[in-house]
Amino acid sequence: MHETVDVVVIGGGQAGLAAGYHLRRAGLDFIILDGQDSPGGAWQHTWDSLHLFSPAAYSSLPGRLMPPQPGETYPDAAHVVSYLTEYEQRYELPVVRPVRVEAVHRDGEFLHVEADTATWRARTVVSATGTWWRPFIPAIPGRAEFRGAQLHTVEYRRPADFAGQRVVVVGGGNSGAQIAADLAYDAELTWVTLREPRYLADDIDGRALFDHATARRRALDDGRTDTGGVASLGDIVAVPPVREARDAGRLKAQPMFARLTATGVEWADGNRADADAIIWCTGFRPALSHLAPLGLRGPRGHIPTAGTQALGEPRLHLLGYGDWTGPASATLIGVGRPARDAAREISELLGA
Repeated sequence: MHETVDVVVIGGGQAGLAAGYHLRRAGLDFIILDGQDSPGGAWQHTWDSLHLFSPAAYSSLPGRLMPPQPGETYPDAAHVVSYLTEYEQRYELPVVRPVRVEAVHRDGEFLHVEADTATWRARTVVSATGTWWRPFIPAIPGRAEFRGAQLHTVEYRRPADFAGQRVVVVGGGNSGAQIAADLAYDAELTWVTLREPRYLADDIDGRALFDHATARRRALDDGRTDTGGVASLGDIVAVPPVREARDAGRLKAQPMFARLTATGVEWADGNRADADAIIWCTGFRPALSHLAPLGLRGPRGHIPTAGTQALGEPRLHLLGYGDWTGPASATLIGVGRPARDAAREISELLGA
């Protein structure tokens, strides 16, 4: 016996909870399926020193301001987990966990959501699984030859794990800069980036980034010139630990190497650096394997959308994967607006 609901939301992190908030307000019958054992989404699995880019009040989901964290201007990941846990409870969101969704199929007027524990029949589906679960490591020559440790951002936890070691950190975005800064005092650090690091102005944080992303989306919607979005400002938010390590001269980036060797990395000019570990801060791809049966994938693994609605399947909405599913939708403060729009469009589709 399959349970039938108006909406199945796949993913119980920040995007799934924002969707649930607006679906509840719209009076729809829905369920949120979360693959994690406890609330908090990917924030439960980040490195120990990670902090938000913005103060708590500017890092909130719809309906409920994040309370400030005592002694911290920018809350840490544990504070975010506590906030998401309280948010889920406050709005009595119907989250079922742990449920790992394996596939979504078309079946006449329904979408079948098949999981490891049960199957649901949904009139519509919101996919909000994010990107954390699909780390990306580039195909670099020699990766199989390197005898040291290799790990991705998702596996890094703390500098004490690498104390006294020779560590190569690869990546010129926020994760690369923050992890490099984390290691700069305890390890022999080599920081490698594709291009010279581009820091945003020291006074810019997540509030300004959200405003800039929103202005870009409005310009595009109005047919005006593309402002370039957040990427036009730089690649790295100069959060206090990054700023301190940079100003102390400990964050000096090297250009990208050409290959890995058994004992380290080698540049095209023949220069080498020995390494005990390589940390790949090289980003993520959208975690969309559960949607493969729908045959919707487009360029770069994205599903073409109009807003959050899949062009090839109007009963499917995608939320929280990045700007292609709503400006700043992969952030706490940014996901609320596309979640509201998705709930409104679902209500109209269902005639609710």
